[in-house]
Amino acid sequence: MQDRTAGGGRRLTVSVLPPDLPRLRTVVTYLRGELHRAEQALAAAEEREAAAARQQPAPEPPAWLIERGIGAGRLPVRLHAGGCWDTGKRCVPATPDQIRRLLAEGVTACIHCRPDTALGVLE
Repeated sequence: MQDRTAGGGRRLTVSVLPPDLPRLRTVVTYLRGELHRAEQALAAAEEREAAAARQQPAPEPPAWLIERGIGAGRLPVRLHAGGCWDTGKRCVPATPDQIRRLLAEGVTACIHCRPDTALGVLE
């Protein structure tokens, strides 16, 4: 609606809506449909945004792993390269220097991924 002032200071109200009942009903029906479509589009956009937020890149796997034993001390029992298929659940990430040091101390290298060979440390 717009207010306009006529010459004598009188206010006229001009509406873009039709004045008769059948056309007003048609406009209301149309606007309800548009509102429904707009709400569906909003829900879809929110779902896409939420899905994008949930998709975070997987962390880079560690290059070297130390497999720890069971028990209170949880000493290193085997050493692995990061992509080894034979790792257990008790593996922790390690640096190449840690792997070299543990190999020198006599910790066993995995026979499948051979971290000792990959690092150039041979027994």
